[in-house]
Amino acid sequence: MRLVERDRELSVLAGMLRQSADGGGQVTLVAGGIGCGKTSFLAEVGARAAERGFQVHGAAGSLAERQSPGAVLGQLLRDVDLPLQDRKVLADLSARTVRHGGAGSAVAELGPSALEPETSRSLQRLCDAVERSAEAAPLLLCVDDVQFMDTLSVHWMLLLLRRLPVTRITLAMTECTLSRPADPRLHAELLRQPGYRSLTLDRLSPAGVATVLSQHGLAAVAQVLAPGAHAVSGGNPLLVRALAEDSRHVGVEVAGPHPVVGDAYLDAATGCLHRGWPALLRIAQALAVLHDDRAAPELVALLADVEGAVLARGVRALDTAGLLAEGRPRHPALRTAALGGLTGQESSALHRRAAALLYEEGAPAVEVARHLLATPEPSGFPWAVPQLREAAERHLAASRPAEAQGCLEAALRVCGDETERLRIKALLAGTAWVLDPSVGARHLVELAGAVREGRLPAHYSLMLAKYLLWHGKYDEAADAIERITRSGDESDPVAAAEARATQELLSATYPALVPSGSTRPRTARQRAALPGDPRSRGAAALSDVLRHGPGPEAVAAAQASMRTMRLGRNTHEWLTCAVSALLFADRIKESADWCDHWLAESRSRRVPLWIAEFSSLRAGIALRQGRPVQARVLAEAALAQVHPESWGVCIGGPLANLVQANTDIGDHAAAAEYLEIVLPTGMFHSRFGLYYLHARGSHYMATGQPQAALDDFLNCGDLMGRWGLDQPALIPWRSGAARARLALGDTAGALSLAREQLALAGDGLSRTRGISLRALAAASRPSQRGSLLTDAVTILEESGDRLQLAGALAELSTTHARAGRFDRAEALLGQAARLAEECGTPGFAEELRSAWPVPIGLARGGSQAAERALHLLSPAEQRVADLAVRGHTNREISDRLGITVSTVEQHLTRIFRKLGVRARGDLPERAAIEAAAG
Repeated sequence: MRLVERDRELSVLAGMLRQSADGGGQVTLVAGGIGCGKTSFLAEVGARAAERGFQVHGAAGSLAERQSPGAVLGQLLRDVDLPLQDRKVLADLSARTVRHGGAGSAVAELGPSALEPETSRSLQRLCDAVERSAEAAPLLLCVDDVQFMDTLSVHWMLLLLRRLPVTRITLAMTECTLSRPADPRLHAELLRQPGYRSLTLDRLSPAGVATVLSQHGLAAVAQVLAPGAHAVSGGNPLLVRALAEDSRHVGVEVAGPHPVVGDAYLDAATGCLHRGWPALLRIAQALAVLHDDRAAPELVALLADVEGAVLARGVRALDTAGLLAEGRPRHPALRTAALGGLTGQESSALHRRAAALLYEEGAPAVEVARHLLATPEPSGFPWAVPQLREAAERHLAASRPAEAQGCLEAALRVCGDETERLRIKALLAGTAWVLDPSVGARHLVELAGAVREGRLPAHYSLMLAKYLLWHGKYDEAADAIERITRSGDESDPVAAAEARATQELLSATYPALVPSGSTRPRTARQRAALPGDPRSRGAAALSDVLRHGPGPEAVAAAQASMRTMRLGRNTHEWLTCAVSALLFADRIKESADWCDHWLAESRSRRVPLWIAEFSSLRAGIALRQGRPVQARVLAEAALAQVHPESWGVCIGGPLANLVQANTDIGDHAAAAEYLEIVLPTGMFHSRFGLYYLHARGSHYMATGQPQAALDDFLNCGDLMGRWGLDQPALIPWRSGAARARLALGDTAGALSLAREQLALAGDGLSRTRGISLRALAAASRPSQRGSLLTDAVTILEESGDRLQLAGALAELSTTHARAGRFDRAEALLGQAARLAEECGTPGFAEELRSAWPVPIGLARGGSQAAERALHLLSPAEQRVADLAVRGHTNREISDRLGITVSTVEQHLTRIFRKLGVRARGDLPERAAIEAAAG
């Protein structure tokens, strides 16, 4: 296979061979990094020399044989045609040198003049023999890795070099750039030779990498893979070939556009690092261990246990081989290769030494902690616990809770001071919270007891109250809540501000358990308008909307607080409050924009709880935009980030979104499955319990269970009233209850609820008012419905809730049809069906389309059309309809027909849908039903 990007060097060697054949000896030293192809280059030169009639003999230096006298010399002359006497001289020379303890330090220092006379004569005779061999045919002697050549062979080489100019010998040697160079006397002698040429084999260019990939079976993707392969290999030919093998192994289609880094690459990298002096491997290991620390060279030298000069040569050698990029291993696999040969104990010792050196150098605690965590037990250092705790706090400040948790768990394992252990547990509980709330829960009761007994400062009550309430531990939380209430009057302004912010947050989330805010000033609206801690303003804005309804002051306060805050562990809960304030103020677009912003930032920080909470909140917003499919995806993502068991009482939020979204979509089986999830104790003491009750009531209504739906809606309203949160912008429970009463035949009760909700909704063009108008229209006389629904359509178009708009359009279509405005009715019904389709509710859309001929036909065709519609009813439905028209209640129908009340409700739901009516009062006359039954 042709060597790539080596044409110039081969051309130089070809010229040297020609001169040598004419009687002018030549010598070259080819330098290059580890794995850069020096051995292959020598082999190619040897092959070309053999074609020219040269005798070619080779040898290779080896670190393992460097102390073996004559090791290289023996290889080099092994195949030279030496007379028996000279062959005996070579054997005797090696044996004699071994008997005298090798070439000896004195010989290595003083040079050839210091050789024993007999040894010197023997080496001269071997030079004579090689010269005689070259007289018969020119001779090429190739020596690979001269930096590992033994001392005796070096002496012979020096003698030969002095004879070289008048011989027909070419000497080609390679030297690998390592932390320790070849014998300096050899370099000095080379510089004196008239026929000496120095060559360097550089690493491959990206184009050269592409050529190598093509040669190794990746021609189809070579140009695509080349840039990535060059970046990973540094242009080292050995590593490039390894990448080609790995990529070819997984398949060309899988490989592009990035090369596969697999076992072949790892093996090649390991071989590169183990081919040099031991110091080179230690340097590579030190660089791998300190990879993320950007340590000073002095620190690397100390960790590798080498002198500064050795370090400089070693780093240069690794860089020349392409193993480093900007002074660090260029790929994680190279770090693995450097450390792969260490035992667990050796690796731990290396990291412990790195931690100690970094600490002594005053490195940041995060860097010290990284190495402490790499040891099984970071004990034995008195500074370990403080460093781990400081590192955890740094990680938390940078929104890296997972790294902080690792530091704190390690500190807890080695800390012996009980007071410090409590503080670490408190910090660990807060840190683990944003990853998985259930992880930190195991310490909560112990920490609450420690605060109560005075073993932890009172300010820990703020954290404990949030976490205990989250898990429904209301009894344990009571003491912490009381401490927060008292701490609002402390002289410490920072502590007082923290207490106010926490109390505002908890009162908006757990209104049944935590009193609302401070008494100075008294109202949430006044508190929201105050300057100061933006967290308190955001939470107070939510409290204001929940207790007093939408208002411009609360909206302004929520937006101002979010413009001031940054997402972090001490702000994310208050940010959800501010977004919720906008949502419940019917500022749906603004709430969506802000929530999208915080969700994107949460994802970039990769903090599970933040992602989960903002995903669930965004799902609730999507429902109010009439986008149930998007809401379902977001709510499912929230549960994927944090397991349902870890949500505590707040599970009501994502579950409510999933139940409502699946109900809107028409996937009632999926909604029912989510209703099977076991709920945590105390969920209905939180705001999230309200969402759950309303969503479950909607599901019951959609599945023909109006009595169960009414119970949930009324329970929801009762809690909202008792907590002072009875605002339809939060949950329009009265409209749901009104429709349930209509289905149960209680038109008067439905009308009363609808009127109450419309009055509470106010005069603004809000989504809440549009929903209230729909409910009032359903409960009103047919002659009143048109104007109510027309207003509802106008308002819902403005609010952006497309699904509510589709329902309003369908109801308005029915009203027009009954009034004889058939063209207008069909246009409105078609528009409603298209909207329902766009909202991702194909079941609702199909229901509307299938209803077209029924209500419109009833209005056009009079009694005959009514009879046709009645024939759509099953016999069981006709019996229920007949009794309903006679004025019987659901319980009376149940007793008369021997079926359950629930079955009666389901029959009535289907009857209303088939006949295109909304209440019992709209059912056809008794005679028509009897005729259809007959």
